[in-house]
Amino acid sequence: MRIVIVGTGYVGLVTGTCFAEMGNHVICVDSNSEKIEMLQSGKIPIYEPGLEEMVVRNMKSGELKFSTSLATSLSRAQVVFIAVGTPMGEDGSADINAVLRVAESIGELMTTDLVVVDKSTVPVGTADRVRETIRNTLQKRIDAGEEKAASYHFDVVSNPEFLKEGAAVSDFMSPERVVIGADSEHARKVMETLYDSFMRKGNRILSMDVRSAEVTKYAANAMLATRISFINEMARLCEKVGANVSKVRVGIGMDSRIGSAFLFPGCGYGGSCFPKDVQALIKTMNDFGVDSRLLSAVEEVNKEQKKIIAQKVIARFGEDLTNRVFALWGLAFKPNTDDVREAPAVTTVFELVNRGASVKVFDPEAMEQARISYFKDVKPITYCKNKYEAVDQADALLLLTEWSAFRSPDFDEIKERLKTPIIVDGRNQFEHFNLIEQGFEYYAIGLPGTTMDAR
Repeated sequence: MRIVIVGTGYVGLVTGTCFAEMGNHVICVDSNSEKIEMLQSGKIPIYEPGLEEMVVRNMKSGELKFSTSLATSLSRAQVVFIAVGTPMGEDGSADINAVLRVAESIGELMTTDLVVVDKSTVPVGTADRVRETIRNTLQKRIDAGEEKAASYHFDVVSNPEFLKEGAAVSDFMSPERVVIGADSEHARKVMETLYDSFMRKGNRILSMDVRSAEVTKYAANAMLATRISFINEMARLCEKVGANVSKVRVGIGMDSRIGSAFLFPGCGYGGSCFPKDVQALIKTMNDFGVDSRLLSAVEEVNKEQKKIIAQKVIARFGEDLTNRVFALWGLAFKPNTDDVREAPAVTTVFELVNRGASVKVFDPEAMEQARISYFKDVKPITYCKNKYEAVDQADALLLLTEWSAFRSPDFDEIKERLKTPIIVDGRNQFEHFNLIEQGFEYYAIGLPGTTMDAR
């Protein structure tokens, strides 16, 4: 099948590359010429395991191409995916202006029948607006005397992505489910044919109406965010009453009605999806007069949870952190990505720096993104070459991201390099190492014997 992907961000690049891997002819289009030149040279602008090798392989085979020309790319296309960004607006809603600009361009440039697919995460009703935009633009061409434009047929489909950063390639190649929101039988069949190559282990395609598909994406992310905020609230309770949240998590997770996924306490969720999508869903609910008390609480719990590492530091060292130095392991919001958007580490750094502290940071992939995007003008930050350099003469080690490189470190070396043997574990990654017995002050999330009260 001949496919055009508009947008070469995280979703667009993964989507286009994986479709090419299955033998489709794919052109990824972006208005950013520097990004296209980078991609044409075989380099990718994001860190995602396995993606760069797949990009290079499919470029060599000729199945994957990159272009800045939407007009040329659309000339023989059968399916065009809109995969541009939908950033959060000031009121919490998803900004779909880029989506509508692409829709307008499609209406201006299409020269054949198309299935137009919303792949971007968009609020309910967006497909209707995309359809209206394309139809109105085609009508302008007809009114201007281009009679042939009246013969072009198009369908608009909602096909939300469910990709986990750090595992996006495997998620796409072997999906848990593919949601197709289509209002025509033709569009549904085209999409099912397109995804049939990924269904060798069993059909996991779920077809529905367009608006249900749009809601499904937001509902899925909101549910996962809710589970995270719930277990983080339980962790706070456990700290107060002397219970162990790790035991509680297992105890409730063994209930088949609940399960164990996304019940890991920590220092809050971040990334490009959960924070933005929860707020966008709250805004949509409010717009339609639906009370959003539950999701508003989920969001509020997460905002407070992002401060918990700094709160533990302040409880130990005091409000004035002047001349204190803290080592941070991890800046990305999760391992196996360089994405720092809404990461708990960002909140932690500013909470500490604003109280006079300096920080020494190390992350296997995210330091450059953090430096240029979030900490450009923050001077009391040192970017270290490795995890042990970050610990040198620091007052405490703070773990923010559970990278595998941090899972089993040399605690003797850490203890030797720290000014004081203090570890604040924001992911409960070290709880099984008996660090207190090794002479550390160890503070985690919701575990007995690690809070200030238990010292």
